[in-house]
Amino acid sequence: MWNEKKQSPPADRGQVVAIIIFVLGLGTLLPWNFFMTASQYFNGRLTVPTNSSNGTSGGPTKDYNYDSWMALLSQLPLLLFSLLNSFLYQWVRERLRVAFSLIGIFLLFSLTAALVQVQMLPDTFFSVTMATIWFINMFSAVLQGSLFGVVGLFPPRYSTLFMSGQGLAGIFAALAMLISILSNRKENNTSEALGYFITPCVATLGTLLCYLLLPHLEFARFYLNRSQTDQVETSQELLSTTDKKVSNNNDKELEANGTFVRDPEESQERLSVLAVFKKIWLMAACVTCVFAVTLSVFPVITVRVQTVYKENTSWDKVFSCVCCFIVFNAMDLAGRSAPSLGQWPSKESLLFPAAVLSRLLFIPLLMLCNVSDSSFPRPFRHDCAFVSIMALFSFSNGYLASLCMAYAPQLVRHKDCETVGTLMTFFLVLGLAVGASFSFLLGQLV
Repeated sequence: MWNEKKQSPPADRGQVVAIIIFVLGLGTLLPWNFFMTASQYFNGRLTVPTNSSNGTSGGPTKDYNYDSWMALLSQLPLLLFSLLNSFLYQWVRERLRVAFSLIGIFLLFSLTAALVQVQMLPDTFFSVTMATIWFINMFSAVLQGSLFGVVGLFPPRYSTLFMSGQGLAGIFAALAMLISILSNRKENNTSEALGYFITPCVATLGTLLCYLLLPHLEFARFYLNRSQTDQVETSQELLSTTDKKVSNNNDKELEANGTFVRDPEESQERLSVLAVFKKIWLMAACVTCVFAVTLSVFPVITVRVQTVYKENTSWDKVFSCVCCFIVFNAMDLAGRSAPSLGQWPSKESLLFPAAVLSRLLFIPLLMLCNVSDSSFPRPFRHDCAFVSIMALFSFSNGYLASLCMAYAPQLVRHKDCETVGTLMTFFLVLGLAVGASFSFLLGQLV
């Protein structure tokens, strides 16, 4: 019987595939995390006093509003090209999409590293930087959508590992920012920035090498080629059934039974994008909500929270980096890793969307912390209160997002998993865009 002939998956020897999937997750977000946390460097190069009327410098500086433009020009291409990637996969091979995107990201970060040593007018530097942000997010959208589709072909544990890798990327970026703050020596600013941007270049090349190695591993080949193998086996079974019909021409009932030995799902074509969306719409809505809540207050509100120990200048200097970025990324990573130990609530439970909606409570909680120049009361002004809220906020973000990405491929057939990956990435980015847009309003309210 054909179902009995199906091979069992080989072992992931040395957990090599698991490590590669983890590195791929890290590589997808490590470059952009490094770009995002370099805000101080970019603002420093753009903060140049204008010349006064008597020809001397020292006049008012031009406000480029770098952070707001960075948020806007990062989310728009992510959203647009994630949507495009949902349809692009049908015409462009996944290997070409991933390789081309990684090469594009590498070249853009190489350009950014090279510009550290180049003196430019602020207007020119701002234009080049904004163009880089646009294109790097364009490549990132295609890369993430494609890799989520690849990871969706593997067992659910590998989706969790991929998300954990993405969480670790944030920790690396936050630690790099902390080291940059602690080693703030003016004479080495240029060399520090150069080393800072070379790091994501190396990481991107490492991600590309890991991706190219993946198809050469037996465990990965089993899942990556399973659809093709199923189609070959189905064709062989159909030929076998035809031969059986010829040799047993007098027993039509037996022939009819033989016709349905194969799994009927395996002989069907891929579902349309709309048909797949109808199966995963709840998970898509949940992942959108998770990231919309997160981006609405992080970092626009959380970075404005101040320590109550202002007299301690050393702590005040690193407070935002440690309590905002490092706490968020560390607990987000813990949340992304937790589903590998246990997954609750289940995908069928109504508690799952309820848990996602409950994260809306974090918006007022964080706005009531010790936010600078806030018009709201500050019942949670102490540092410990802020850290506790941030820890729960970030852990729930990583945990619920990982569950969404792990549950969605389980709702469709194996051959539709790549479509699920690209669709879920689009709705993930949609959540980021909605949250970033909403953050402008919350920033004004506070």
